[in-house]
Amino acid sequence: MTLRTLLFVAFTMFFWGLTAHSLQAQDPNLANQYFTDGEYEKAATLYDQLLEKDKRSEYYFTRYVECMMNLERYTECEKVIKKQIKEAPENTSLYVAYGNLYDKQNKTQEANAQYKRALDKMAADFASVERLARLFTSQSKYDLALETYEKGASLTRDDQRFAFNIGELYRRKGETAKMIGAYLNALGSDPGKLSLVQTRLAQVLTTDDFTELQTQLYTRIQGSDNPDFVELLAWSFIQRKDFKSALRQFKALDKRLGENGQRIMGLSANAAESSAYDAAIAGYEYIIEEKGPSSPFFFEAKKEAMTCRRKKITEGYAYTNDDLKILETEYENFLTQFGQSAQTAELTLQLADLEAYYMQNLPKAIFLLEGLQQTPGLNRERLARTKINLGDFYLINGDIWESTLLYSQVDKDFKEETIGQEARFKNARLAYFNGDFQWSQAQFDILKASTSKLISNDALDLSVFIMDNLNLDTSAAAISLYAGAEMLVFQNRFDEAFQKLDTLHQAFPEHSLQDDIFYLEAQIWEKKRDWEKAAALYKAVADKYPEDIRADNALFALAQLYEKKLNDPEKAKALYERIFMDYSGSIFAIEARKQFRVLRGDKVQ
Repeated sequence: MTLRTLLFVAFTMFFWGLTAHSLQAQDPNLANQYFTDGEYEKAATLYDQLLEKDKRSEYYFTRYVECMMNLERYTECEKVIKKQIKEAPENTSLYVAYGNLYDKQNKTQEANAQYKRALDKMAADFASVERLARLFTSQSKYDLALETYEKGASLTRDDQRFAFNIGELYRRKGETAKMIGAYLNALGSDPGKLSLVQTRLAQVLTTDDFTELQTQLYTRIQGSDNPDFVELLAWSFIQRKDFKSALRQFKALDKRLGENGQRIMGLSANAAESSAYDAAIAGYEYIIEEKGPSSPFFFEAKKEAMTCRRKKITEGYAYTNDDLKILETEYENFLTQFGQSAQTAELTLQLADLEAYYMQNLPKAIFLLEGLQQTPGLNRERLARTKINLGDFYLINGDIWESTLLYSQVDKDFKEETIGQEARFKNARLAYFNGDFQWSQAQFDILKASTSKLISNDALDLSVFIMDNLNLDTSAAAISLYAGAEMLVFQNRFDEAFQKLDTLHQAFPEHSLQDDIFYLEAQIWEKKRDWEKAAALYKAVADKYPEDIRADNALFALAQLYEKKLNDPEKAKALYERIFMDYSGSIFAIEARKQFRVLRGDKVQ
C-alpha cells in the first residue's frame, strides 16, 4: 500500500469518526436509552452535548441533572443548576431542581429554602401555578403542591379555581375529610364537575366515609341553593342502597326545579332492581299523585308500581291471603281502567301468574291468557311469552296435549332465538315427565349449547341426571317414579309428590336416586315456604352425598336460603366459599365466588 493510499484511508476513518461522534451527540434517543439502562455516565455526556446545542431545553437539563445526582457528582451538578438559574432566574422549575439536589444530600433546610424561592418566583397566572404544582406532585411533594395551589388561588384572586386539584392531592394523601371538602368546593364553583366528583368519590370512599360526605353536604345545603349538592347527597344514599332517603332528596329537587319527575322514575327503577320495593313504589306513587294523568310517565309509573307490589309479595315470604287479594284487585282495577291491549299485556301476564301460582285459580289464569292471545297489535315476542306461560298452565292443569302444542308453536316460530330454545326445553322436560327419556335426553344434549345460561345449565343438569340414573337400572321404573314426582311438584300437587317419593324410597331403598329424592323434597318445602325444613334437607344432600351430582346444587340452594330467607349471611358466605373451593367445575362456581365477594364487602362490578 502506497503512502498516498495510507493517508487517504486515515483521513477517511478520521472523517467518519468525527461524523459518527457528531451524530451520536445529536441523538437524544441514544441518550434516553443509556439513561433507561442505568448507564448514567454515557447518558450524561450526551445530554451535556445536547444541552449545549439547546440551552433552553428543560428536558435535557432535567435528565442531565438526574444523571449527575445518580452519579453523586453533586458539585458539578450544582454548577450546572446555578448556570441555568443565572440564564433564566424566573424559571421556577430550576429552584425545584436545586432543592432536589439538596434533598439528595439530606440538606433539608437548604432544600426547603430553594422550594420557597420557587414559590416566591411563581407568576400570578393559572398556567404557572399549574406547572409548578404538577412538578411538586410528580415528585410526591404533596404538601408543597398544596401550598402552590393555595398561594396560586391568592395570587389569581380565585379561591376555588384549584379546588378540584386540591381535592386530588388530599386523595393522594389519604385525608378523606379534607378531600371531600375540596371536591365540594370545586362542585360549588363548577356544576360541570358533578359527574367527575361522583366518579372520584365512588373510587375511594368506604361505607363509613359516606357518613362524612353526607354530614358535609347537609352543611353545604343549608347555606347554598346549589342543586348539585342535593343531587350528590341523593347519589350518596343510592350508593348505600338507602333509596328512601335518596327519594326524599329527589322529591325536593323535583319541586324546586319544577321537573317532570324523570329523575324520580330513574331512582324508582334503580330501587326496584335492588329489591327495595317500598322505596320504588313510593317513587312511582309520587309521579302518579303529583304529576297526574298528563305526565308522560303516568301510565308507566302505574304499571311499574303494580309490578313492584307483586314482586314485594311473591319474592317475600310474609304475605297473607289478604295481601294477595288486595294485589289481585289492583291488577283488575288497572285493567278495567286502561283496558286489555298490547300496552297492558305485561300486566295481564303478571295477573295470570298471580292467579295460577299464588291464588290457586288456574281456570282464571288460563282464561286471561287465552284472551290475551287474541289481543290486536300484540307483538310476536309477547305472543310467544303468552303461549309459553299458557302451556305451563295447561301442564299444571293436566292438559298435556294442549301444553306441548303451544310449546311446539313457539319452538317453530323462534327456532334460533332464546325464547324458542326455552319452548324446546319445556317440551323436552314434558317428555321427561312422561317417561320418554331417550328423546328428551337428545333434546337436552342439543340445548346444552343454548345462548341462555339458565337454559343450558338446566339442560345439562337433566341430561346428566338421565344418563346417570337410566344407565344404572335394568328398567326405567325408579327414574319414571321420580320424573312423575317432579311433574307433580311443577303442578303444585305437593302431597301427591311426597307420596310418590315415599313409594320410591320404599321400593328402591338402595337406588342412587336417594340424594335426588332429598333434593326434590327440599324444593317442595321451599315452595311451601318452610325454610328450615328445606335447609335441613339441602344440608343432608351436601353432607351425605358430597360426590353425587346434586351436591353443588344443594349447597348453592342452601347458601341462597341463608342469604335471602334465613338472614344468616355468614353461613351463606361459608357455603359459597365451599362451592368454588370444593366444586370448582360446578356451573355455580362463578356465581358463588361473586356472591362470596359481595357478602365479604368487596366492590363487585
